[in-house]
Amino acid sequence: MASPKSRGRKNTPSAEELLGYYRDMLLIRRFEEKAGQLYGMGLIGGFCHLYIGQEAVVVGLQATCTEGDQVVTSYRDHGHMLTCGMDPSGVMAELTGREGGYSRGKGGSMHMFSAEKHFYGGHGIVGAQVPIGAGLGFANKYRDNGNVSLAYFGDGAANQGQVYETFNMAALWALPVIFVIENNQYAMGTAQKRSTSTPEIYTRGAAFGIPGEEVDGMDVLKVKETGERAMAHCRGGKGPYILEMKTYRYRGHSMSDPAKYRTRDEVAKMREQRDPIDGLRRLILEGGQADDAAIKEIDKEVRAVINAAAKFAQDSPEPDASELYTDILAKA
Repeated sequence: MASPKSRGRKNTPSAEELLGYYRDMLLIRRFEEKAGQLYGMGLIGGFCHLYIGQEAVVVGLQATCTEGDQVVTSYRDHGHMLTCGMDPSGVMAELTGREGGYSRGKGGSMHMFSAEKHFYGGHGIVGAQVPIGAGLGFANKYRDNGNVSLAYFGDGAANQGQVYETFNMAALWALPVIFVIENNQYAMGTAQKRSTSTPEIYTRGAAFGIPGEEVDGMDVLKVKETGERAMAHCRGGKGPYILEMKTYRYRGHSMSDPAKYRTRDEVAKMREQRDPIDGLRRLILEGGQADDAAIKEIDKEVRAVINAAAKFAQDSPEPDASELYTDILAKA
């Protein structure tokens, strides 16, 4: 991987920043690996969609956020929660359906929230979070608070009708929202070229006057650099922005997906040549921002955090049966 200078970036990140991005991506990777293990043990029920391979997208974009900026995403949401600062123990407890989880064990992998951390879900309906992201942007503009919402969705959801209804309203009202297309190339199991008429999905915003860019979503520094431009656009009152992150998921769509629609060689090649964590590790070591011992210490610390989260989840009790009737209706 090239050095920061040869990349032509205006602002070379500090060693502290690089190591922070590395830790954040590694935390997501180890969390998802542990979630996969617990699912295999029968401790996580229902659906479980892992984020392994896509870590650079959410870590790079979150590095551009300020306090009050909001995130909303789909059901592949564990990485977003962790990057927003949600406690790994609470997230893991929710995955296992325990009382100590963020939704008290009733939301599971696909549905948990944290208003404190400005994370507005995980949503199980494909594309349903996109108009919610615009709604958050509308609230920010109405309140004139300078905040930006980030609405994440995938290449499959990019073909849903409500996405374009949302584009129209966001452009019409110049809402401060960044539409982040996490293009992992296979949607629920169909290659993009077989399901999408336009090879560059971000260009679909042009019909509404929404600018956009395609980004190397496997490079956390490129993600951050492009994210800063999008943030400046939105905070400057210029309306929405689209970022199409070209990324890649290593696992199937969900834990029940064997992913036979691609070859093992394809996945292995991506892991070997384009892994976002390995790439940043090489950059740090080659640039002298840290040595191998420091990198290993981060890995050790992250593993301890994840093991503690798994233990907390397994030790936390299941919700009482009376919880079946709570949080269903709101009294007006």
